[in-house]
Amino acid sequence: MQRQLSNFHDGFMQPPALATQLLKTAEIVRQVTGGQSLDKALDSVDSALRPGVQALSFYTLRHLGLSQALLVALTQKAPPPAVQALLWVVLALCASEESEGSQTATRSGEPYYKPYVLGSQAVQAAKSLPKTRAFAPLVNGVVRRFLRERDILLAQVRQHSESARWAFQPWWIARVRSDWPDVWQAILRTAQQPSPMTLRVNAQWGTAQQAVKLLQEKGIEAHVAGPYAVELQTPMPVESIPGFAQGHFSVQAAAAQLAGPLLLQQEWVRRVARLGTPLRVLDACAAPGGKTAHMLEMMPEGSIDVVALDVDAQRLQKVEETLTRIHRSAELRAADAASADAFGADEMFDAILLDAPCTASGIVRRHPDIRWLRRESDVAELSAQQQRLLQTLWPRLASGGRLLYCTCSLFKAEGEENAQNFVLGHNDASRLPAPGHILPLAATDQLQMACDLKNGEQGALTATDGFYYALFEK
Repeated sequence: MQRQLSNFHDGFMQPPALATQLLKTAEIVRQVTGGQSLDKALDSVDSALRPGVQALSFYTLRHLGLSQALLVALTQKAPPPAVQALLWVVLALCASEESEGSQTATRSGEPYYKPYVLGSQAVQAAKSLPKTRAFAPLVNGVVRRFLRERDILLAQVRQHSESARWAFQPWWIARVRSDWPDVWQAILRTAQQPSPMTLRVNAQWGTAQQAVKLLQEKGIEAHVAGPYAVELQTPMPVESIPGFAQGHFSVQAAAAQLAGPLLLQQEWVRRVARLGTPLRVLDACAAPGGKTAHMLEMMPEGSIDVVALDVDAQRLQKVEETLTRIHRSAELRAADAASADAFGADEMFDAILLDAPCTASGIVRRHPDIRWLRRESDVAELSAQQQRLLQTLWPRLASGGRLLYCTCSLFKAEGEENAQNFVLGHNDASRLPAPGHILPLAATDQLQMACDLKNGEQGALTATDGFYYALFEK
């Protein structure tokens, strides 16, 4: 370790690119802790820096609770915000359990650097800006002390801080523990794992099994992860996926792919379909369009009319782009689904998909900023919004029609509690079999059954996103 520490000042410097990435990542993390979404913050990153900065940002946000607690333990008072954020990034990386390779190694797509590389580049980063230059010695000292006392410091902060131990806000940890007392620790641990890249196979093109064969012929390792789902062994840019531009594939998590098949079950479709009349379907909160596209892919052209509604007109552009790529169309409507003005006076639907706004607590593996952006009060506010949407949309459902209520949340207030209250308040609503809460855990019987996977078909599927599904028939 002493040999590594000596490299801070022995003239050995890595190329300045890493220092530049550390600075930009620190800026991104500051924006997120200030309330900006990670996607929005990353929009400002130059394309050449984007891959590295995105990887560093994801990693830091997954371990931010730990690095924040470490910085408090290592300093007498908080440094200026720019320096503070830089140290959050560096300490998160230094605390990694791995530091293999001469410069960097990658495990599951995450960045790992040798400690002396991080130390020297952190100092270089601090020196490169006038507002942080004077704090370069502090940066050097903090990193050196952490490396000297690493095991003691890690044990200390994890013992005294739940945020350091689990990398979530205390209220979030308490809610998960209360909702899922038997598996809460496993849920929080799973959230620290990078999410897999999962594709949805366009049913009009082929099957998941055919897709795996095609991808493997192109040198891309993949396996079946559901009736329409293919999971890639290694994430890759979508433009590199053969057939993506032609609409053969879309990126969508395995749990999210259950919505279309649950709502448009073939037996029910055959029962309610009227000769020569397309099934009328409403996707009430459609953007960015993945579930809209899936429903269209499942049905022969001309057999279904979909109204894709979203309160954000700008986000509907993404829906249009998705539908253009898969060569299908829907009526795009910018309106608030909770408002009666969103619909014609006598407008009715055979099926309604309500993928309701929620805390997104089930998809923190894909969006690690969510765990720091959400506030405890958001849960009750979003749950109430979901109730209003259910109340507004139910009268728009034709007799014999079905409504699928889903959220990408693992909180019961945004799932089972709302579903139970809805049924109690509507005598004309029959509840049908549906997965309920799908927990973000390593592959379980629950996920296997929900995805309708056969023995041996699951492959290396490790964990899914957290989702909730309830299906009602009028």
